[in-house]
Amino acid sequence: MWNKVAEAIIKYRLSLSIIIGIITIFMGYYASRVEMSYEFARTVPLDDPDLIYLNKFRQQFGEDANLIAVGVKDSAIYKLDNFKAYRDLTKDIKKITGVTEVLSLPVLKMISKDTVKQRFFLTDVFSDTISSQQHLDSLLGIAMDQKIYAGRLVNVSNGATMMLVSVKKEVMNSSSREAMTQSLQDAGNAFEAKTHIQLRYAGLPFIRTVVAKALKREMNLFLIASAIVTGIIMFVFFRSFRAVLFSMIIIGILVVWTLGTLALFGFKITLLSGLIPPVIVTIGVTNAIYLLNKYHLEFARSKNKIEAITVVVRKMGLAMFLTNLTVAIGFLTLLSTDIVILREFGIVAGINIMALFFVSLVMIPTILYWLPVPSEKHLRHLNFKVMGGFLKLVDGMVHRHRATIYIVSFAVTVVAVYGITQLKSVSFMVDDVPEQSQVKQDLKFFEQNFSGIMPLEFMIEFKTKKRRPILTDIRNLQKVDAFEDFLDSINVMSSPISLLSFVKASKQAFYNNNPAKYTLPSKGEAPFILKYLKGQSDNSGLFKAFVDSTFSKMRISCQIADIGSTRLDSLVHNVIEPRMKTTFASTGKDTITAAVTGTTKIFIKGNKFLVANLQESLLLAFVLITLSMAFLFANVRMIIISLIPNLLALLITAGLMGFGHIPLKASTALIFSITFGISVDNSIRFLAKYRQEILSNNFFIAKAVSDSIMETGKSIMYTSIVLFAGFIIFAFSSFGGTIALGVLTSVTLVISMFTNLILLPALIMTFDRPKKKKGEHMLIDDFDASFYGEHEDEEIDLSKIKIHNRHSAAE
Repeated sequence: MWNKVAEAIIKYRLSLSIIIGIITIFMGYYASRVEMSYEFARTVPLDDPDLIYLNKFRQQFGEDANLIAVGVKDSAIYKLDNFKAYRDLTKDIKKITGVTEVLSLPVLKMISKDTVKQRFFLTDVFSDTISSQQHLDSLLGIAMDQKIYAGRLVNVSNGATMMLVSVKKEVMNSSSREAMTQSLQDAGNAFEAKTHIQLRYAGLPFIRTVVAKALKREMNLFLIASAIVTGIIMFVFFRSFRAVLFSMIIIGILVVWTLGTLALFGFKITLLSGLIPPVIVTIGVTNAIYLLNKYHLEFARSKNKIEAITVVVRKMGLAMFLTNLTVAIGFLTLLSTDIVILREFGIVAGINIMALFFVSLVMIPTILYWLPVPSEKHLRHLNFKVMGGFLKLVDGMVHRHRATIYIVSFAVTVVAVYGITQLKSVSFMVDDVPEQSQVKQDLKFFEQNFSGIMPLEFMIEFKTKKRRPILTDIRNLQKVDAFEDFLDSINVMSSPISLLSFVKASKQAFYNNNPAKYTLPSKGEAPFILKYLKGQSDNSGLFKAFVDSTFSKMRISCQIADIGSTRLDSLVHNVIEPRMKTTFASTGKDTITAAVTGTTKIFIKGNKFLVANLQESLLLAFVLITLSMAFLFANVRMIIISLIPNLLALLITAGLMGFGHIPLKASTALIFSITFGISVDNSIRFLAKYRQEILSNNFFIAKAVSDSIMETGKSIMYTSIVLFAGFIIFAFSSFGGTIALGVLTSVTLVISMFTNLILLPALIMTFDRPKKKKGEHMLIDDFDASFYGEHEDEEIDLSKIKIHNRHSAAE
């Protein structure tokens, strides 16, 4: 088969290149249209009951995660000139496209009563013309008496205040958010320059915009960096600018295809999919190294360019297909998950890694055909012997110290398993932003002064036999009040705001703005105060964000600190929900149901889904790769032997995560699926070479293992170096998850290199019992594992193998 493929590539090289060019132009068109993702990553299935409930909640009461907070903690803000500048800032921000409403101290409204019409109405606390500092101070006193804002908009204990900016949903989830956020910051910068008062920014729309901008910048940076680093390695290896140049051209084609695939499928660039182009560069360079090295090897032997190219395709086609396939399997198994961002990542990465095989197999031989023959300088790397000493040391260990290898491996396994027991699964809503960044510092400001900014919502539904509106039953409101007092007592949560907040503020207004009256009306007061509320038209907008038109469903809105998925999960399910059940227990007359919802709760559940789905995809990758090994070897013993070194590498990495307190989350759990597929390539190459050597050395295991170590060991080390260099670049990211992905992937691949060079041959020496059966031909027999060529005696043995195979076939 591969002989025909080789002939076709050489014969139709121009046509195939034109086809690839046309596809690249087509993909380039779509690549130019690829967009960044600005939406909050959905990590639970669309049919999840909690997500369905949240969507119904949003339809009823509006978005829960559309607020940007602008915070200030500086006594100078209460100076007249600065306060006026703060008011102007509020007005300027409200004019920004995409902003629907702005609430801040200078534009506070208070509830007043109209005794004639028996209704409440809103008035401004601060007039447009504040004549003096004394006048401002008196108005500030009135503002501080508005208990509805205490702890929510103003921290009465230290004077910190914040501005809440409401953003349109269509702007929040589109690229327009960047311009809106930039305009907000520009207005803030002008305010800071005028007043010398520092502003703090937080809120999911703002943070997600910052992350999207940084992601776009880093994707371009890592793409360039990975190309430069791997290109330098290729130049050091081959001493040829041409080799580096045409390899980068081919990899560039695949980068265009990758971005085009994203746009073609309607996907957007996320924190995960943004990593695919650099990964393609790294894996593409390993393909180029293998093919180019084989070409140089064959050219040095035959001095015939056409023959060398033909041998490259014929002998390396299957090898490269299988190694790319195992890597692609690691990504494609993510299709089994219900998580959109993982599925998109797996689809795009898996498809383009297999496309990388096609383009490399066609374009590299085609370019080699057009290029001049390699010079002596270009072939010098074939005699590179720097690693020979290390491989001889490894060979000696395998033959003389296998017991030590097993003892060390067992001890490392035990330690790794203990480390795994220390592994925790935890994630934060603002997870990947560096601790020292301004975004993280600003978030801490809001957590310290306002108990956080992450949304947590509650839905209370009243069902009465007589279908009475809830506002007519003070007992129901008292239950809600007791629950809100409980929420207010949790130090990581802000004071809740709900219909009750307006009822209490209305009572305060009823008693001429007496702050001591900010409480629920008593049974005696209720008929008088609630009469004013009944006259309140829903069109005024006072209640519509917190109660439905039938006054039977109400919303309690809180903000919470970003305390991590573990603590959030425990707080919601072990503290809040049990209190809800006891507070709103059925009385026989009325039924009150309460539920926790909001973006924060979905985040908690989503983190569990992510980790569980990634574990399932890893198991699936293990099964599929095991089946691939079975297809290659058709030998259960060899399958088990080949898997042990790679599983040990994964165990060690998981153990290191436990000891290093690196949490298991989406970015770190993804490592195992990726690295397992890549590291298995080392085992396949080693076992393929061992298979050749065992046949050519008349089943003399010791000699076959030694030759395999010395021969394939170089390829394993070189590709591991390239992969390490390609992935370690991610360690320079500004996102914690990307850093962990880069470091741990690099570490795992290095560990895999050692386990496949040391433990794998030791296991073969101990457990393999090879015996060639009459007529037996395994797929692995067609696999070319050579990297630096064979000696003359090996050539003779290989010829014997071919004769033996033909004889078997004849029989």
